Amino acid sequence: MLEEIFGKRLEFKKSLQERKKLFGGWVSFAHPSISEIFALAGFDFIAIDMEHSTISVEQAQRIIAACQGEGTLCLPRPVSHSNDWIKPLLDSGADGLIVQMVNTPQEVENIIQHVKFPPIGSRSYGVNRAHNYGLNFDDYIKKWNESSSVIIQVESIEAVENIEKLLEFDEVDGVMIGPYDISGSLGVPGKTSHQLVIDATRKVIEACEKFGKSCGTQIENPTDENVKANFDFGYTFVILGSDLFILSAWVKKVQDLLASKT
Repeated sequence: MLEEIFGKRLEFKKSLQERKKLFGGWVSFAHPSISEIFALAGFDFIAIDMEHSTISVEQAQRIIAACQGEGTLCLPRPVSHSNDWIKPLLDSGADGLIVQMVNTPQEVENIIQHVKFPPIGSRSYGVNRAHNYGLNFDDYIKKWNESSSVIIQVESIEAVENIEKLLEFDEVDGVMIGPYDISGSLGVPGKTSHQLVIDATRKVIEACEKFGKSCGTQIENPTDENVKANFDFGYTFVILGSDLFILSAWVKKVQDLLASKT
């Protein structure tokens, strides 16, 4: 099982580095059955939103296991850059990380230190689910650095201005742009189609192309048209909605239906 996972990790990492088109899912609710259903869709990876949810590390471990059980990689987004969050998620078997609000080269360096084993980083050694509870410890330690993926999120004008410095690190495999947070940092919160936001986004996309990094975003309500439009704009991966967005859209539909009957 671990050998199969390593193969998928290497394939995914190579796809990021080659800027191939990739598709992700996004879960904000803790029950692993939701993630298991999402994994059946055939995503290249599923992200766990721990930044804007109440999902705990223990719950994340169950989500990771549910995804991997269906042959899908899982990349949590921890609530902070602290190793107090990163280490237990990696030891729980995460295939990599999506790291929110990365603004400076020093933050990138700190993340690499937490994620990678020596000599690249300073991740500590321990026995947990990631290495099949010690049964495949040596193999995991040997292959982790070369197979794990790090995607940083660019969500502020500071990060946009620093983008080339952030991408100079070989260990950064991709970037996920957060247009809502960028709009807020530019003084136009929520206006993701504002020219300032578009210009900032384009700068990041062009830098990713220059440095050979994958670049992605999330689409709230994915359709053939807006998926194509995002790829045409320069993105190389897209996250197709989320469990929260799906339920919210369903509730809105039901509200409209009920209103039409009264």
